[in-house]
Amino acid sequence: MTLELSVVVPIHNEIDNIGPLTGEIHAALTGTVEYEVLFVDDGSTDGTSDHLVRLAAADARVRLVRHPARAGQSAATVSGVTAAQAPWVATLDGDGQNDPADIPRLLAALRAWSVPRPGLIVGHRVQRRDSRLKRLSSRVANGVRARVLRDATPDTACGLKLFRRDAFLAVPRFDHMHRFLPALFQRDGWAVQSVPVAHRPRRGGRSHYGMWDRLRVGIVDMLGVWWLSRRTIGPTDRGA
Repeated sequence: MTLELSVVVPIHNEIDNIGPLTGEIHAALTGTVEYEVLFVDDGSTDGTSDHLVRLAAADARVRLVRHPARAGQSAATVSGVTAAQAPWVATLDGDGQNDPADIPRLLAALRAWSVPRPGLIVGHRVQRRDSRLKRLSSRVANGVRARVLRDATPDTACGLKLFRRDAFLAVPRFDHMHRFLPALFQRDGWAVQSVPVAHRPRRGGRSHYGMWDRLRVGIVDMLGVWWLSRRTIGPTDRGA
């Protein structure tokens, strides 16, 4: 069996969401693509790790990568993509707000995409199911980012993405890099597109992000990505 897709799910203290999310991934992909699921446990302290060990032992399609201490979503994503065995990777947030049923929609967009160097497809959460404050902060952040980076992506922070594994592993790595993948892929000459996807209320647990902390680091990171983009030396030859 040749794997076509690796689904990478960063997880931190999401014990109530693991089982339902796994079932939805299987329901969405079984019979449509050869795939694996990699959960990256980012230093959970609520029993998530033990639950994932049992899940991986019982399901050959599920693998587990573990961080002994919390390192953040970007680090967890890098660990998962590094361990992935397929040439294309889909990512999902572990809180259940991304719908795995949208992964086939991203795959269909990839197959219909006739552009040189297709690299990244980003979900666009058209109808957000977050609090009013979170929606407002996201709208402001996306607007500022789009003006500065000109990455032509309406929802760069959506956790649902599909991308080439080798292209991801070639971009610069830093904390919070997962929020700037469109600009980083474009910097290396890869094509990027957005596809409308569903967004759902959180089913259990609690959010791990604070508005003001995210805004503060987001401004610093955005300026760093802007600096990198202005100093690119042109597209890489990888995967051309």
